[in-house]
Amino acid sequence: MTLDLFVEVAGWIAAVLILGAYALLTAGRLGPKSIAYQAMNVVGAIGFIINSSWNGAIPSAALNVVWAGIGLVAIAGVLRARRRATPEA
Repeated sequence: MTLDLFVEVAGWIAAVLILGAYALLTAGRLGPKSIAYQAMNVVGAIGFIINSSWNGAIPSAALNVVWAGIGLVAIAGVLRARRRATPEA
């Protein structure tokens, strides 16, 4: 696979993940605090960072860096909440 093709595929996978996450959220199949929803957004944002950086769309790349950061903070919060809710043995 050439680098150009990898970048193109990364962009399309990113689009499918972010749109899929939004569709599943809207349909009530995923919650906004689910790891799956946040992970789809983080991985999608990383794909868009790769694609937009390669294509010189720096504002889009910057937006997706923030988008991924928000998702990572959300995942960390969900994991912290789960640890607090789990009784220690």
